[in-house]
Amino acid sequence: MFDTVKRNWFSNLRGDLLAGLVVALALIPEAIAFSIIAGVDPKVGLYASFCIAVVIAFTGGRPGMISAATGAMALLMVTLVREHGLEYLLAATLLTGVLQIVAGYLKLGALMRFVSRSVVTGFVNALAILIFMAQLPELTNVTWHVYAMTAGGLAIIYLFPYLTKAIPSPLVTIVVLTAIALWLDLDIRTVGDMGELPDTLPVFLWPDVPLNLETLVIILPYSLSLAVVGLLESLMTATIVDDLTDSRSDKNRECKGQGVANVAAGMMGGMAGCAMIGQSVINIKSGGLTRLSTLAAGIFLLLMVVFLGEWVAKIPMAALVAVMIMVSIGTFSWESLRNLKTHPKSTSMVMIATVVVVVATHNLAYGVFVGVLLAAMFFARKVAQYKYVTSELSEDGSTRRYQVVGQVFFASADKFVAFFDFGEAVDRVVIDLCQAHFWDITAVSALDKVVIKFRRNGTAVELVGLNEASATIVDRFAIHDKPDAIARLMGGH
Repeated sequence: MFDTVKRNWFSNLRGDLLAGLVVALALIPEAIAFSIIAGVDPKVGLYASFCIAVVIAFTGGRPGMISAATGAMALLMVTLVREHGLEYLLAATLLTGVLQIVAGYLKLGALMRFVSRSVVTGFVNALAILIFMAQLPELTNVTWHVYAMTAGGLAIIYLFPYLTKAIPSPLVTIVVLTAIALWLDLDIRTVGDMGELPDTLPVFLWPDVPLNLETLVIILPYSLSLAVVGLLESLMTATIVDDLTDSRSDKNRECKGQGVANVAAGMMGGMAGCAMIGQSVINIKSGGLTRLSTLAAGIFLLLMVVFLGEWVAKIPMAALVAVMIMVSIGTFSWESLRNLKTHPKSTSMVMIATVVVVVATHNLAYGVFVGVLLAAMFFARKVAQYKYVTSELSEDGSTRRYQVVGQVFFASADKFVAFFDFGEAVDRVVIDLCQAHFWDITAVSALDKVVIKFRRNGTAVELVGLNEASATIVDRFAIHDKPDAIARLMGGH
C-alpha cells in the first residue's frame, strides 16, 4: 500500500510540481476561452478546471493525465445556456457525471479495444490541427511584436533544454516573455484581456432548477452528448498518454473518475469537462508523471487566479500561444504522413476520414464514429474475401463433396451461396464445414438456402465438421432440419 502511494504521488516531486505550474498557466486562458464559447462567465470554466483537475487526481485511472474544461465540451453547451441559462447547465453537468459513473460500472471503457490504431492516430492528428487553429486568432491582425514574441517563445522552448532540463522550458518561456513585455511596456494582448479573473474561492451550491420530469427532458439530451464526448476524449487521451509513458491505465476507473469529477464541478459552479490531450502532453513533456502533477495543476490554477490574478493577468498571450504551438507540433503524428505510402490504403483512409470529420465539425464523437464505422466496414470486407469453397466428385459420379474454408457472415453470405452448383445431377452432396465458421443469422440463412435448394432438386445433403460455436447458432436458428418451419415458410410463399 505504502509503495503504491509513493509511486503514484511522491516518486517525482520536483518534476510534478514544476509541470503542474506550467499546466496551470496554460489552463487559465483556455478555461476563459471555453467559458466564452459556452456563453458563461469566465469563472465557470476556471472553477471547473480547478475542481476537475483536483478530483480526477484521486479518482482517475491514468496518472499524469490532465482533465479540465475543454472546447469540445463547451461547444455542446451553447444552445442549452442560450435557451435555459447557467443553472440548467450546472444541472446537466451533474447528470453528465452520473451517466459517466454508470458507464464506468458497466465497464464501457472496455469498448476502447474496438477503436483501431488508425482511428486513434486520426484523432491525435485532428486534435493537433484544432489546437493550432485555436491559436490563429491570436496571430491575425496583430503587430509585429506579437510575432517576435511568439517566435522568441518557440526558440526558448526548443533551445533551452540544451542548456538544462532541470526547469521545464515552457515555464521559462512564460516567465521570460512576461518580463520582457512588462520591461518594454509592450501593447500586446494579455491573459487579462481574455476576461475578468475570479477573486473568490468557489462555494458549494445546488443548481436552482425544478426537480421534475420537464427539467430532465431539457437536460438529458445535452448530458448524454456531453457524457459520450467526454468519455471518448478522455479514453482516447488515456491511450495516447499510455503510449507516451509506456504504461497502462484503467479505462473503467477513468470513466468513473471523470463522472465523479463532473459531479463535483457541477456542485462548485463549474461546467462539465474531460481529459485534455494538449495539457496532458504539456504535463508529460514538462516532467509530470504521477497524480501529484494533476493535483498541483488544479491547486496552482486556483491560487493564481484568486490570489495572484493581478500578475497572471499580465502574462502575454504570445507566450501561451508559443506553448500551445509546441503542443500541436509534438502531438501531431508526423510518422503517419510517411506511413501513407507504406500502410494499406484502407488504414490510411480511416485515419484521413477521422481527421477530416473532426476538423470540419469540431466534434470528436463524429470523427471517432466515422473512423470506427469505416474501419469495421474495411475489416468486414477483408475478412469476407478470406473464404473459398473447393469441391470433389466421387469416382462413381454420385456424390459431390464441398469443402468450405473461411468466415461466413453477413458480408460473405451471398458469395458462400454462389459457390454451389445446384443444377448438377448428383444423388448426394456432402458439405465439409470443419474449416468454416458461421457468425450470424445471415450466415445461418445462407446455409438454409443451400441445403433447401439441393433438397428441392432431389439431392440428399449432409453437413459435417461444424465446430461447436457454429453448431450452436445453426441448431438454434436454422430451419433446414425443421420440417414444420420449412412448411410454414413454403406456405408463406
